[in-house]
Amino acid sequence: MIVFAGIGFAVLVLVIILAMLLRRQLREKYATLWLIIGVALLILALFPGLLVGMARLLGVEIPSNLFFALAIVLLVGVALHLSWELSRAEDEVRRLAEDVAIIRADVEEISAAVSRRPDPPHGIDGDDEA
Repeated sequence: MIVFAGIGFAVLVLVIILAMLLRRQLREKYATLWLIIGVALLILALFPGLLVGMARLLGVEIPSNLFFALAIVLLVGVALHLSWELSRAEDEVRRLAEDVAIIRADVEEISAAVSRRPDPPHGIDGDDEA
């Protein structure tokens, strides 16, 4: 029964990832990572002996401890990657805000120069009648 719950959970994760990807709520570079995680969950649910064999190979006494250790390593990696992406986004936002401030100052300077310019005398622009 537990095997079917694991398979169901893995399939649910994959369906959610694909739905978010199709609705463009998840970018491809993140979807790839999550699809790999979903497939790994499905493989472990389909072949639970794989985790037991890996635990024996690595010298871990209880297979669930290996699973949780791998999950923690994965979550730390995801958190680190998202922190890096956030730092890059903050730098981009700061640069764009500086560019907008420069452009706004230029527009205000041009607007002030245009408002200080005297009106052209009659006859120059060709709309007075003689």
